[in-house]
Amino acid sequence: MGTLGGRGAGWAKDSEGRGDGDGTGTEGWDTRRGRGGGKRGDPEAHGVREVAGRPRSPPGWSMRGRGAEAGGAQRRRLRRGCDLDSPAGGARWSSCSYPAGREYAWSGRDPAGDGRDGRNTVYLAGALWLPMHLSCLFEGTFCALQNGMSKSQGCFGYPLSIFFIVANEFCERFSYYGMRGILILYFTNFFSWDDNMSTAIYHTFVALCYLTPILGALIADSWLGKFKTIVSLSIVYTIGQAVISVSSINDLTDHNHDGTPDSLPVHVALSMIGLALIALGTGGIKPCVSAFGGDQFEEGQEKRRNRFFSMFYLAINAGSLLSTIITPMLRVQQCGIHSKQACYPLAFGVPAALMAVALIVFILGSGMYKKFQPQGNIMGKVAKCIHFAIKNRFRHRSKAFPKREHWLDWAKEKYDERLISQIKMVMRVMFLYIPLPMFWALFDQQGSRWTLQAATMSGKIGALEIQPDQMQTVNAILIVIMVPIFDAVLYPLIAKCGLNFTSLKKMTVGMFLASLAFVVAAIVQVEIDKTLPVFPKGNEIQIKVLNIGNTTMNISLPGEMVTLDSLSQTNAYMTFDVNKLTSINISSPGSPVTAVTDDFKQGQRHTLLVWAPNHYRVVKDDLNQKPKKGENGIRFVNTFNELITVTMSGKIYANVSSNNASNYQFFPSGVKGFTISSTEIPPQCQSNFNTFYLEFGSAYTYLVRRKNGSCPEVQSFEDISANTVNMALQIPQYFLLTCGEVVFSVTGLEFSYSQAPSNMKSVLQAGWLLTVAIGNIIVLIVAGAGQFSKQWAEYILFAALLLVVCIIFAIMTRFYTYINPAEIEAQFDEDEKKKSLENSNPYIMLGANSQTQM
Repeated sequence: MGTLGGRGAGWAKDSEGRGDGDGTGTEGWDTRRGRGGGKRGDPEAHGVREVAGRPRSPPGWSMRGRGAEAGGAQRRRLRRGCDLDSPAGGARWSSCSYPAGREYAWSGRDPAGDGRDGRNTVYLAGALWLPMHLSCLFEGTFCALQNGMSKSQGCFGYPLSIFFIVANEFCERFSYYGMRGILILYFTNFFSWDDNMSTAIYHTFVALCYLTPILGALIADSWLGKFKTIVSLSIVYTIGQAVISVSSINDLTDHNHDGTPDSLPVHVALSMIGLALIALGTGGIKPCVSAFGGDQFEEGQEKRRNRFFSMFYLAINAGSLLSTIITPMLRVQQCGIHSKQACYPLAFGVPAALMAVALIVFILGSGMYKKFQPQGNIMGKVAKCIHFAIKNRFRHRSKAFPKREHWLDWAKEKYDERLISQIKMVMRVMFLYIPLPMFWALFDQQGSRWTLQAATMSGKIGALEIQPDQMQTVNAILIVIMVPIFDAVLYPLIAKCGLNFTSLKKMTVGMFLASLAFVVAAIVQVEIDKTLPVFPKGNEIQIKVLNIGNTTMNISLPGEMVTLDSLSQTNAYMTFDVNKLTSINISSPGSPVTAVTDDFKQGQRHTLLVWAPNHYRVVKDDLNQKPKKGENGIRFVNTFNELITVTMSGKIYANVSSNNASNYQFFPSGVKGFTISSTEIPPQCQSNFNTFYLEFGSAYTYLVRRKNGSCPEVQSFEDISANTVNMALQIPQYFLLTCGEVVFSVTGLEFSYSQAPSNMKSVLQAGWLLTVAIGNIIVLIVAGAGQFSKQWAEYILFAALLLVVCIIFAIMTRFYTYINPAEIEAQFDEDEKKKSLENSNPYIMLGANSQTQM
């Protein structure tokens, strides 16, 4: 930029910085300090200047607002002012209007082409004309302070600040999902809670995480603002992660070093405190982070903002994917000071560290963020306005009072039109939210019903071996793949075809795809049901006979005679009505018949152990369903005369009595080693054995008997066959649900932001997250109210419910009109300025009226 000297010094238009000489170009400028006379772009030609009045344009250039544009310059309108293109070979100039009394820095990159940069700092009292290379470009080649906010730097056309926000979200989601992924096992293994207790606490925690966003939105929009809310609650979040990590340290209260905490309530209390802090932290920042990211974009950058929300969602799932892979690996490590245990402190500690990193990354970008100040207790104003409108409408319900366009218009007697208009925007979007929880009711069953479905399938996929709870990572992997494909390929292709694929249409398609995913899940379930064992129901009992003796045995059952050789069993469990089970008799060649007398328990499986005509034992099996999580049930039968103890993979079958069976214990797939110990086994005998390869969902009885002399040997019998339907069949339903999630959830985040007034964006984000909590409640209601004998029927019910809701939502969207809240609020600003001007200068109106009369 050429020198802007003192009053009348002139504007420089060539590379030497010479002015035009007439001194008219800079009338109204007052040099406070600095030096002039340098070339354009000279870093020494800088200073602080204040505009004393609206400056005139340089000679040969048209002022903004003036009619003529000399030299054939073309003028095009920008959102924050206008710019003028000079005649060929000339400079480019623009005008930008900003509030007076603030300092603005303008920096250009080598504007003169001489390898040097230029920089000027000015105090504005009106509109400023600057060369285009130093003006308010949108290409990101310079930074400008706007409205007293921080610099908005650019990178690849995006504000640089959003990369800090995306990185923060990646670390935070890694922290949250990493912790949540091992939480249920922490409850069952460390606290020894049963499944029902663990599940109840787990879902209570998840529900809190999706209810606290309302509190976070209130704090952000009414008190601290988004930036301070995120920082403050992230600190609370980090403390909570650290507390739960400390609570999992076994040696904290293990004073006698026996490997068991001496004061378990201390660990429970610390864990609950940690989870409460995490729920407050993660829920509180949920509605703020995405809305804060959207705040970083200018008007006219809607496409880039939409891509930001895709990047944001991609970061969420990338963090989730890595954490669900890494934290289980950390958990299975052995660590401890005095005793080696599953390393929960490390598994919780890494997410805590990532949350600290997330906080640091977010703070590092502080100088680049646009930070809007909160506008008071907006939710209180909204509630009071709605209450007054309803009350006023009730008072004027008589037909004598004319109807108003909208029921909220009945609040005009007390509240200004701007607030009423903003509430209308929010209410229109919240009305569309009503059907949305049904989508989340299906989506969140990935972690419950679909995981249970995977537990009845085989996880052997080629060379890979996948556990049932690891199938959820398919969703995260597909998200990472599908978001860029949808954003860069599918959406542009649809646009080129001339289809208007609006946000609400995308969400409708997403709901339909989720419904279709549950139809596929039902089909897979039908195939699984064909392979599942049948368990007793109602008055039924099931009996299996296992001959552990050395002679052939005959067993007479109602309507059936079974002959078993030594060390053999019946092919399957036989089902009987307990009320019709008249008698069971045991015999062998040359021996008398012995009647079995036992109180068989209805609804249970039983194993009849026989080893002589007059010797038997009825064992009540403690396994009346497929082993959970795809694990394998193992029990041992002792044929020695003395007690035996078996240790398998750290689990102990203690003191199994003679001719009796232990309870089942459960193990993941793979080959497991076990050791048999007894006073009856000589020291020189082999005592270490291995199972064959355990697959998924099976159950076996291992018979321990004498081989030669007193040395033991083992023989296995199948109780429940392994799963045969492969988990790979779940991939189509995950694919459909993930595609539905991409077009529903990512779009919903952007839609909630774009349709919200500036002071209620976090509130609408919280409302969006509230639909997730309601969706989980729907699952509990439907699953609890409907007692389905077949799981596929429940899947079909959910698919049908969502399909109906999808149709309703599609009809609702037909009546929705998209708005631009910024334009509506700008119109209110313009009207307020006009009113203020009219009030301050009544002669304007007087003159206008006089002319009208004339």
